[in-house]
Amino acid sequence: MSKKEKPRYNLFQNSAYMLSAAWHNAPSVIWLCVITAVLAVATNLLGLFVVPTVLAAVEAAVPLRELITLILIFTGAMMLVAAANSYIRANTLFGKVDVRSAIIRRINDKLSQTSFPNIGNKDFRKKQTSAANATNANSKPTEAIWSTFADLLKNSAGLVIYLVLLASLTPWVIALVLATTVAGFFVNRYTGGWRYRNKDEEEEITDRLWYIVRRAKDKSLAKDIRLFGMGPWLSDVFTATFRLYRAFNGRASGVNLLGDIADAMLALARNGVAYIYLVGLVINGGLTAPEFLLFFTAIGGFTTWVSGVLGGVNTLHVQSLELSILRELLDYPEPFKFEDGKPLSPDTDNPYELRLNNVSFRYPEADENNLSNISLTIRPGEKLAIVGLNGAGKTTLIKLACGLLDPTSGEVLLNGQDIRQYNRRDYYKHFTAVFQEHSLLPCSIAENIAQELEPDTQKVKTAAEKAGLAEKIESLPKGYQTPLTKEVHEDGTELSGGETQRLLLARALYKNAPIIILDEPTAALDPIAESEIYGKYHQLTAGRTSIYISHRLASTRFCDRVILIEDGAITETGTHQELIAAKGRYAELYDIQSHYYKDEWEAHHG
Repeated sequence: MSKKEKPRYNLFQNSAYMLSAAWHNAPSVIWLCVITAVLAVATNLLGLFVVPTVLAAVEAAVPLRELITLILIFTGAMMLVAAANSYIRANTLFGKVDVRSAIIRRINDKLSQTSFPNIGNKDFRKKQTSAANATNANSKPTEAIWSTFADLLKNSAGLVIYLVLLASLTPWVIALVLATTVAGFFVNRYTGGWRYRNKDEEEEITDRLWYIVRRAKDKSLAKDIRLFGMGPWLSDVFTATFRLYRAFNGRASGVNLLGDIADAMLALARNGVAYIYLVGLVINGGLTAPEFLLFFTAIGGFTTWVSGVLGGVNTLHVQSLELSILRELLDYPEPFKFEDGKPLSPDTDNPYELRLNNVSFRYPEADENNLSNISLTIRPGEKLAIVGLNGAGKTTLIKLACGLLDPTSGEVLLNGQDIRQYNRRDYYKHFTAVFQEHSLLPCSIAENIAQELEPDTQKVKTAAEKAGLAEKIESLPKGYQTPLTKEVHEDGTELSGGETQRLLLARALYKNAPIIILDEPTAALDPIAESEIYGKYHQLTAGRTSIYISHRLASTRFCDRVILIEDGAITETGTHQELIAAKGRYAELYDIQSHYYKDEWEAHHG
């Protein structure tokens, strides 16, 4: 959200949103807030009246027994209210955490199910960061707002009671307290909103810090960091970025300090004048000693109630701004149809033709198209290879084909029907895709293969056997229930590169989708190993439509058709043999790469 852009949801809407979230997840939070406010007011009133009442009893020369009884009544009441207040505060925490956890689940659902283009959208990512900041601790708005609500109820009730109590005093005293307190409120609101007005700067610095931390902790980069001596450099980058973050917080603290000084001066003015007025009443005989003490305390308390109400509104305003961004993330528009799209069920027994009709695509904020005027028909059961150098547009083409992206112009058709009309999640079910950046989760091997919480055990075993991974899995102490990675599980196992590829193959076989896409998942392997893996996929997916992407031209010679992509366009098409015979760009690239293949073969076979 830019500095000038207004939040989409106001304070009342965000308050209603949180009340609704509590009502559906932990209704006790609402009632406990009310009870907390009532107990706080009761505690204050007991403290207000105890000394003047006891002093009045002493002046009236009541018997000692009655005086002690009076003191014991006040003491017992204060102890009872304090005990109840402690109990309520302790038990309110659980409901507050439940509500915050429910909102976190909503955010995670949004992030895991949102349209793929949103993932790369800068505005979406900024809102994602803000939403994480609003939910990552007990002190954040999604939980702290309940304390704000309780404080507002407490201060509002106390303000009304004290207004009734002070009604016998001259109105200008109350007016003075109100005027100076309101002035303090606006000062605090301005200073308190400084951080929000500079939120973009803070989020940019925070994003840098977390990116550096994530990269430094990334196990896949550990070898590069050590071999290239990047440790000191990463430390310097982190230090420089942290210095920016510390400077930002220093400026925020300076603004807050000025606000505190102004608030203190206003407090001195209102309290000093009010107290002088009360002393004058005592001197002129208008107040007794107990009454002076009562009103003396009440004026200070009234100031506190007014400040509390306005401060609570200010705090709620700041929290509302953060909640608004969170809700904007949850309500972020989806470019794809989901539940509102036409249903579509995959059927492996039916043929599927995939066609890209004059498709062009340009990434947001890019100056040129990544792909231009692509027309391609992938026939049912065809093995298609898409080859080209890195950056040619191969992955973008595949993302368009499997519906992760929509064309800037043109259309993608499944059996002659534009895929934009379908429930996109239903459309995804027609594909098994293995990308270069794959995901292995810290759960059991069976769950990683099935990508389900309750996998079909026999189906998992069959897929693992076909993929050549069953022997490895069964040699582990927990077999298919062995957790992957040691990041979460101490008894987790780490798979080698080849074993990981076999697990990904088992995953593809388990899903059994009509169309299979391999987007350079073996890029980290040598050409010989890659060719063997691709051959395994070819063997086990016979009869099914398959698309193989590689920048290594020899890996996909078994395919029915090969297309070469250069500079976002299809420049050559045909079988491997036809393209070699044509002696065009494909043949030229193959000849260059073949020398590397020969070196690899000699290294493997001596």
